[in-house]
Amino acid sequence: MTTETNSHKSSVQRNRLVVLPFKKAIEISFKNIQVRFFRSLITTLSLMLAVSFLSFTNISIDIADGLLAGRDEHARESLVRAGYDITPGDTSVGSTAKQRWIVILSLVVCVVGIVNAQLIAVTERFREIGTMKCLGALDRFVVKLFFLEAGMQGVAGGAIGALGGAIFALLNAILVFGTTALVSVPWLKMLVSMLNATGVGILLSLIGVFYPAIIAARMQPIEAMRVEQ
Repeated sequence: MTTETNSHKSSVQRNRLVVLPFKKAIEISFKNIQVRFFRSLITTLSLMLAVSFLSFTNISIDIADGLLAGRDEHARESLVRAGYDITPGDTSVGSTAKQRWIVILSLVVCVVGIVNAQLIAVTERFREIGTMKCLGALDRFVVKLFFLEAGMQGVAGGAIGALGGAIFALLNAILVFGTTALVSVPWLKMLVSMLNATGVGILLSLIGVFYPAIIAARMQPIEAMRVEQ
């Protein structure tokens, strides 16, 4: 009898839980970004700058590889004058250890900034999260909201950053190598580099929100409602 009663109570509790469709979760996440627009904008800008630097570095290398592939001695001399360390037999420029470390450090700083911004967002949303949980929202729903918001910011910041880095890389190549750089640009390889940079931006945004999302999901609703804003 006791087992049946407990089973019945558990069934009633599950029926009371709030299960919203994915479309509604996206709508709530988008509204949250609108409400905290300037904070979201700062987070997106920091992500955009890091991705832009990554895109600029990779696409500059792609353009240099395109110039090398043309086997033009004048282009090779221009690359050497521009600071690229290449030998007569090289067919690819590649990134230097210094470039890789600078890119990695910029991405790490970006992730730290995202974590900090999201943790502040959690403290600002104590009552909101507590209200949702009191109404029956599951922990995974709260996590889903944070990840959806981070994903939207990642797509925006990653795409704009990748495009901006590509544009600056092309302008820099024209200034250094002249219009010959445009003829030698491997457009398909450049597009792949942009997509990779965008993907890195989305991944960084999701990594940065992971810990704050767990903190928000584990929050006790009663304690959250007691917090004075």
